[in-house]
Amino acid sequence: MSRFPRFLKTGGPFLGLLLVCALFALTEEREFIFTGGNLKNILTQTVIVAMGALGMTLIIIGGGIDLSVGSVVAFCGVLGAKLLVAGWSPIATMLVLAAAGCGIGLVNGAIVAGFRMMPFIVTLGMMGIVRGAAKWLGNNQTVNAPPDSPVGQLMARVNPGEFWPLPWGVWIVLGLAVVMAVLLRRTVFGRHVFAIGANETAARYSGVRVAQVKLATYAIAGLLFGFAGLLQMSRLTQGDPTVAIGLELDIIAAVVIGGASLNGGAGSILGSMIGALIMALLRNGTNQLGWQTFTQEIIIGVVIVLAVGLDRWRQARGGK
Repeated sequence: MSRFPRFLKTGGPFLGLLLVCALFALTEEREFIFTGGNLKNILTQTVIVAMGALGMTLIIIGGGIDLSVGSVVAFCGVLGAKLLVAGWSPIATMLVLAAAGCGIGLVNGAIVAGFRMMPFIVTLGMMGIVRGAAKWLGNNQTVNAPPDSPVGQLMARVNPGEFWPLPWGVWIVLGLAVVMAVLLRRTVFGRHVFAIGANETAARYSGVRVAQVKLATYAIAGLLFGFAGLLQMSRLTQGDPTVAIGLELDIIAAVVIGGASLNGGAGSILGSMIGALIMALLRNGTNQLGWQTFTQEIIIGVVIVLAVGLDRWRQARGGK
């Protein structure tokens, strides 16, 4: 791989973040965008996408995809709110949501690995199933969580006009990002995930237990999606079965912008976190500029296409 494609692979997400910051710094709204309170708001908005991106990075590196993440977030949010209303403790609620997300991921992984079905089709079907389950569980209504629950404090913005202190949710995502980075880069399991994404047939012939690794990949990702549902509920202070529609697209976009390849075998946790931050900064900055929602969607769509095109170009250059 030549130097420039290698540089784009490692430094591309940082260059993208710097470019977005520079563009907003040239606007008249920069004094509002780059204040401590608004930067805290951006980080808070990043949390849900970043948590989902942790799991999606693992899946995409392994050559898969998961379109059910938005539905899992909504389902876990409704389930968490109902458990808290029923008097469950915060710890027990967190464990149940983690188990629920992990269970959904296990089902996805079992079908993908066991029947060798396309992840796109499997998770597209699961997206509808879990969304319907969320509406059934919440009786097609929002479920208000108890206002005094400690779970609601995870995403609470204390002193919103200043950068410090950051919500607990931000620190939780950062801590899990470190764990996931170590898992991917410093363990045999992580090396196997990269190997499967790069060439599944070669990995199988090399002795990698492809089915087991795929199953574990989707289970771990599902667990993280369950935590994302918990944080979404904390942020909204309620479980909403209609929330997070299209969230999977933002998460996939963050992972791709962060340097992961949709063909598998490439990606990093740090890049995905930067990608999630870029997404949040784009949305927040365009809101500050008073741009319409459809304009934001067009811009983000263009960014996604450019990121995928850059990945294909990088691969082509790297193969020379």
